[in-house]
Amino acid sequence: MAASHQPASRMQWLFGAIALPRGWRLGAGPIIAAIVLAIIVMLSVLAPLIVPHDPMAIDALQRLKGPSETYPLGTDAYGRDVLSRVITGGRVSLFIGISAAIVSVMIGLLIGLVSGFFRMADAIIMRIMDSLMAIPSILLAIALVALNGPSIWSVMGAITIPEIPRVVRLVRSVVLSAREEPYVEAAIALGSSMPKILWQHLMPNTLAPLIVQGTYICASAILTEAILSFLGAGVSTEIPTWGNIMAEGRVYFQLKPSLIFWPGLMLSLCILSINLLGDTARDMLDPRLKKREG
Repeated sequence: MAASHQPASRMQWLFGAIALPRGWRLGAGPIIAAIVLAIIVMLSVLAPLIVPHDPMAIDALQRLKGPSETYPLGTDAYGRDVLSRVITGGRVSLFIGISAAIVSVMIGLLIGLVSGFFRMADAIIMRIMDSLMAIPSILLAIALVALNGPSIWSVMGAITIPEIPRVVRLVRSVVLSAREEPYVEAAIALGSSMPKILWQHLMPNTLAPLIVQGTYICASAILTEAILSFLGAGVSTEIPTWGNIMAEGRVYFQLKPSLIFWPGLMLSLCILSINLLGDTARDMLDPRLKKREG
């Protein structure tokens, strides 16, 4: 009897509910999302070692070929292997997404702590943040590309700058409520230095919402990079990204839709997985949701 239930228990462990600390249980969705995202990240990181062909190698005799043993996903208009380019394209897209999330969260955290704690600086900082939020990322990217040329850093700047004010507003709202807590007032009364109060007493309250916000920024940055590259205002076309691959394939969409389908599928799976994990982190870290579950 015990042997007959063993396969079922393994499937339940993989796709069913998994016990987590503090009574939380994880369903199949977040587990599958984590597995998919891990595979995408692993493929992107190991791309130079596992791609079957040079993603930049041009072969005019092999242009627009269908799937074959040599080219599993076919070739593009320049005879380049689509599979190698899709795998390699994830490196730049993920790098931009993760870097934009880290930079915007770090800068937004510092500014938000100052804005939320120091009342005199709050009004000035928030007016500056409101001005930055009014700048569309696409227009900013076009301006930066016009000034500096298409590059990864121009795209990162165009994506990061509009995200910083959103992080600042989030951190500020947390600090405004936390600074009225008795333990913060006690620290002030005992003569603790301002940096110590900010980093030891106020910053820990912002970590949970920042983790969630960081996942959304990462997914949004990856999508924005693809949009900018698709419009020709992103990374140089010499560098394969999911957006650049789709931009080059749109001309041949009616002849070969797979040129857009495969990078679009990878982009969709990546963003969907990150958003799903972000929703799961929000549900786990939000104390109000914990009370409802209880």
